[in-house]
This record gives sequence, structure tokens and C-alpha cells, in this order.
Amino acid sequence: MTLRLPHTTLEQWRVLQAVVDSGGFAQGAGVLHRSQSAVSYTLARLQAQLGLPLLQTEGRRARLTATGAALLQEAQPLVEGLLRLEERARALQQGWEAVVRLAVDSMFPTPRLLACLAAFSAQCPDTQVELREVILSGADDALFGGEADLIIGSRVPEGFLGDRLLDVEFVAVAHPSHPLHQLGRALTAEDLARELQVVIRDSGTREPRDEGWLGASRRWTVSTPETAVALLSSGFGFAWQARHRIEEPLARGTLLPLNLAAGQVRHAPLYLVLRDPQLAGPATLALARIFRTAA
Repeated sequence: MTLRLPHTTLEQWRVLQAVVDSGGFAQGAGVLHRSQSAVSYTLARLQAQLGLPLLQTEGRRARLTATGAALLQEAQPLVEGLLRLEERARALQQGWEAVVRLAVDSMFPTPRLLACLAAFSAQCPDTQVELREVILSGADDALFGGEADLIIGSRVPEGFLGDRLLDVEFVAVAHPSHPLHQLGRALTAEDLARELQVVIRDSGTREPRDEGWLGASRRWTVSTPETAVALLSSGFGFAWQARHRIEEPLARGTLLPLNLAAGQVRHAPLYLVLRDPQLAGPATLALARIFRTAA
């Protein structure tokens, strides 16, 4: 099998783009900080290699031919991709990580998460983020297993140090037609124990936790908060749900807070933990600062 190599270079296409954007050979040479003769030679060589005219001169301006416009349009993403590759290589040379691995508990508010990631992308455009969404001890597993450089979890695992970021408010809710709403009085733990409780499965495997389960005689276990909200909104069971995840169902009236004698609202903390603060790279530290500032 014969390996085919391109006859043209991305540099030649970049020169063509500069000449077209600036309007002429002299102007393009100024933008590129090259002599006009060097620019002219580069484009003459490009056209000879392709066997096609790419430019036509109108007075002092250089314009693309129809063929040149079509080919340059296809070349532009390649040139931009190579420039991004070179920028990323320079960032890596300066010590910035190629990838930051982040594990975030599903309790963390999604709008705030997206805002933090957007700020990180603007500050560290050449570092990729591998985002892993976890529940309860899944954050611990990511740390102990070396699968995350930074976690946001519901506790600080033993042997690590962490910063408390924020508290998430949980509300006990059920569908308006649920039997618990029909009792017409403050609800007790015994009332809840007789009903179906919807619980979100811990994504961890080392030491999974059953936080939030009251020991109800019946429970349905699901894997995501979204599934839990869908079940509750359809009339199945009751549960404590993060308020930021049920704002719309509460506004629509498909979920209503339960009238509990005590414990209707709970607060759960979220912590920021670095796997190794001493060895963390500048991009990992930058992302940690962004989360601390946002919190």
C-alpha cells in the first residue's frame, strides 16, 4: 500500500487566506510580515501544484476565482484546526495539562456547573475536561481509584482535605393526588414508612450508602435524579428531591411539598476535593478556583 502525501501545505492556504482577506499581495505580505515576492511565489507555487487558477487580479485587488473560493472554503477548517493544535502544544509546553478529570455529584446545580465550565473554557481553552457525574460515594470511588483530579462530592473522604462549597436544599414531595396529601394533617415517620419511597442509587461500589432512605416497606431505586422526578410527577411514591431540580414541577403543580411534622426540608453539603494538591497542575488548580469563586 502506497502512502499518499499532500502536494500543498496548510501554510500555502493560510497565505492565500491572508491575501484575500486583506485585498492584495502587498497588504497580505504586511499582515504576514513577509516580503511581497515571497507571498507571490508561495501562491504561484500553490496554483501550479493544483493546476488551477485560484486568484484573479482586478486593479490592485486580488479576488478569488469561483474555483479558488470553493477550495479555500474547504481548506479553512484544516488551517484553523492546525492553529488550534499548535496553540495547545504551546500550552502543554508551558505545563498546562492536556486533560482535567472532574467528578461531580448530581446534587450540584447544573446551571452553576455549566457557568463554571464556561469560565474554565475561556481561561484554559487548550485543556480538555472529562466530566463524570456521580451519586453519593461515586465521588469517593473516583478519588480512591485515581479516576478524577478534582471532585465535588457529598463528603470529604478519609485521608483527603476539602472545602465546603455550598449546601443543597432538599424538599419532601409527592404528586398532588398521592395518599399522603389526602390525610389532611401533619405527617409522621410512621405515615411515610407505609408508602412507596423513590430512592436514587449510589453510583459507588466500594462503600455504597443508603442516605435518605427511611426504611419504608416499599422502595423503588432509580439511577438518575431525572428518572426520580419523572416517577414522582407521575404519582409514584414520595421522596426528598433537590429543590433546584424540581422548580418546574413545583411551579406546574405536578409536585407538592409534603406537610411533615418535622424534617420537610433538609440541607446536604457539597465539598470540593483535590486528589493531590501538591501535584495538581495549573489547569486543575484554575478549575478549583473557579468553583470556589462561584460557590
